[in-house]
Amino acid sequence: MANRSSFYSSLESAWDESGSCLCVGVDPTPDMNPDVLSANKRGLYEFGKRVVDAVSDFVCSVKFNHAHFAAAAQENQLCRLIQYIHEHYPSIPVILDAKRGDIGATAQQYAREAFERYEADAVTVNPFLGWETVQPFLEYKDRGVIVLCKTSNPDAAWLQDFPEDDPVYLRVAKKVQATANPNLMLVVGATHPDSLRRVRNHAPEATFLVPGIGAQGGVAEDVLQYGRRTDGLGLVVNCSRGVIRQDPSSSDYFGMVRESAKAYNRMLAHESQ
Repeated sequence: MANRSSFYSSLESAWDESGSCLCVGVDPTPDMNPDVLSANKRGLYEFGKRVVDAVSDFVCSVKFNHAHFAAAAQENQLCRLIQYIHEHYPSIPVILDAKRGDIGATAQQYAREAFERYEADAVTVNPFLGWETVQPFLEYKDRGVIVLCKTSNPDAAWLQDFPEDDPVYLRVAKKVQATANPNLMLVVGATHPDSLRRVRNHAPEATFLVPGIGAQGGVAEDVLQYGRRTDGLGLVVNCSRGVIRQDPSSSDYFGMVRESAKAYNRMLAHESQ
């Protein structure tokens, strides 16, 4: 793998270049664009490549959900897509959304998978087994490690909001803040604006990956109001379905993808833009 700057440094450059905190999630399903996806055995690669080409002017990062490729036994196409971005859009950091969470030698292998097999710039991890889940990923000093904190799904409160006086999600936030490592980030859902505000209060310097705007009901204005750092940055706001799920019968499917990304870019523009 070619030497690149640290994940956070790449992210800072991408924020500046795109003028926005928009991240597009490339999570293909067979119904999205049947002509491309069924044309040949490289359908997932071709679909992802065309999405990336369409949105590249407007994003600070691109995120791939590992399950959408693994379920189709097409992990090699995911590898090729990440390689394609590194070769053609080297200024765009790639996030692998895999939510890995284990300990010991298994966690080491998950880190190796994310950073050596897939060559991702960052990966999402689940800290449920404790901080030793996260530590092997941090051994890759130049890569991003994005820790689940307050997720966007409705049932998250069942575990993450307890105990009431010291909820799990705030304990995670305070732990990440205490590390003072800019490559270490938090996942905080857009669907919980008050929790987003509380996490920002406890982790004022951390960067957040924020899923949940658009199809899941999160509001971009709330994310910007409650999630930005005092410097106006510190956000990577992911939108998947809102960008890549267009009319599959359209002759201009990827043109529609591009226009949607452009609209979200403006919606999530930095204050100085």
